[in-house]
Amino acid sequence: MNHPLHIYNTLTRSKEQFVPSQAPHVGLYVCGPTVYGDGHLGHARPAITFDLLFRYLQHLGYKVRYVRNITDVGHLEHDADEGEDKIAKKARLEQLEPMEVVQYYMTRYHKAMERLNVLPPSIEPMASGHIIEQIELTKQILEAGFAYESAGSVYFDVRKFDEVYGYGKLSGRNIEDMLHNTRELDGQGEKRFPLDFALWKNAQPEHIMRWPSPWGMGFPGWHCECTAMGRKYLGETFDIHGGGMDLVFPHHECEIAQAVASQQGQAMVRYWMHNNMITIEGKKMSKSAGNFITLDEFFTGEHQHLQQAYSPMTIRFFILGAHYRSTVDFGNDALQAAEKGLARLLDAAALLDGLKASGQTTVSVSGLRERCYEALNDDLNSPMVIAELFEASRAINSIHSGLASITAEDLEELRATFRLFLFDLLGLVDERQTDSGSQTAFSGAVDLLLQLRATAKSNKDWATSDRIRDELTALGFVIKDTKDGAEWQLK
Repeated sequence: MNHPLHIYNTLTRSKEQFVPSQAPHVGLYVCGPTVYGDGHLGHARPAITFDLLFRYLQHLGYKVRYVRNITDVGHLEHDADEGEDKIAKKARLEQLEPMEVVQYYMTRYHKAMERLNVLPPSIEPMASGHIIEQIELTKQILEAGFAYESAGSVYFDVRKFDEVYGYGKLSGRNIEDMLHNTRELDGQGEKRFPLDFALWKNAQPEHIMRWPSPWGMGFPGWHCECTAMGRKYLGETFDIHGGGMDLVFPHHECEIAQAVASQQGQAMVRYWMHNNMITIEGKKMSKSAGNFITLDEFFTGEHQHLQQAYSPMTIRFFILGAHYRSTVDFGNDALQAAEKGLARLLDAAALLDGLKASGQTTVSVSGLRERCYEALNDDLNSPMVIAELFEASRAINSIHSGLASITAEDLEELRATFRLFLFDLLGLVDERQTDSGSQTAFSGAVDLLLQLRATAKSNKDWATSDRIRDELTALGFVIKDTKDGAEWQLK
C-alpha cells in the first residue's frame, strides 16, 4: 500500500494526510443520535460512514477509541437555548419516567444499527450521565471570562470570544452574517448578545429533567455534552470529530468555542469530518412533507412512499455507493438498483470458493487490492471500491463459466481481496445466508437438487447425476455420498 490515508478536514476545507498525534492510538468522536423519536434514515448515514472509518483505521493497525454519544437531555424544542426538552415533553405527556423514554428509543436504535452491521463504539456515553463534567466545563469557561450568569442560566459570550480567537471558523461565517439570520425567540432578554448560547439553563418548576448546580437547579445546554465527554474520554486534544453536515453550525462551531475558551486557546480537535445529508426523492426528509421514513419502515416496506421492503444491507450498500460528502437521494428506483447491484457482488463472492485454478491467468485481476486501498485512502471513496469489486465480479463470472482461467496464486489473492473489501471493510453481509426464512428456502432448494440427483442415479442417468454434483461443487458445496443418500455443506 503506497498511499497514506487522506481525509477532508472541514476546518481547513481541504484533504489532509491523516497523521495521529499519538500513533498507534487514535481518538474518534462522533455525534450520535438525539433520542426522542423513532430511528430514521438520517441516523443511518453517519453511523455507516463512521463505521467504515472505524473499520478502516483498525485495519490499518491503529488502536481506535471510538466514542459515539447519546443525547438524552438538553436538546430543546426550538433551538439549543429555548423551548422544552423533547425527552421531558414526551415523558410528561405519556406519564413516563424520562429514562423510560430514553431506553425505549435507545433499544430501537441499537437494534437498527445491529441490522445495518454497524459495529458498536468503544464507549457510548449519555449526556444525562455526565452532568458533573458539563458543570465543570461551564465553570472553566466562566473563570476564563468567556461566559456570564443571567437569571439562573449561564451563557457563552460569543462576541468576546470572537474578539480574542475568532468565531465561525468551521462554518466559514462571521457574526455579522449570523445576526441577520437569527430569529427572535422568547428568553432572548437574558442574553447580552443574540448569538450567545446556553451552557446551563435555569429549570422552571415544571421541568422534570433538572440537576443542582452552582447557579441553581437546571440542565446543560445542548452543545456542552460533546465537548465535556470528548475531553473526558479522549483527552484535551484528539484526532477526529465527526457527524452530519447539519451539525457544522451551530453545534460543532459552539463546541470549538467551548473547548478553546476552556483550554486557554488550545483546540480540542485536529480533523473535523462531516457526512452530507439525505433527501427522499429530491426533497428534504420531514414529517410535514410526509416523507419521513423510519428504518423499521424501510425494512418492512410499510410506508406510502415505498414500493417494497428494503433489507438493511440494501440500505447500507446504497449509502456506501455514494461518497460520504455527497448528497444521497433515496427513491424506489435507486434502492431497487442498489438491491440488484448488491446481489451481483454477493453472487460473485459465493462463486469464489468453487473456482478452480489452472496454469495461467487470462483475466485482469492484478492490482485490485492496491486500487481498492488507493480509493479508501482518498477520503474513504467507497463508490470507487464498489466499482472495482464490480469489475472483479465480471472476472469471477468469466472464470466460473469457463470463458477465462486463473492461476492458484492469483485466485487466492482475488478471494482474499474481494472478501476483505466487501465484507470486512464495507461491512456488507449476505443476508440470504443469515435470515432464517431464506436459510430454510436455501436448504430446501439444495436438498431438492440432491433428490433429483438420487433419482437420476437410480435411473442410471449418470450424466445428469454428475452434472448436478459438479455444478453444486463449483458453487462452493461439498457433496458427500453416504449409504443413506447424500450430505452437503458449504466450504
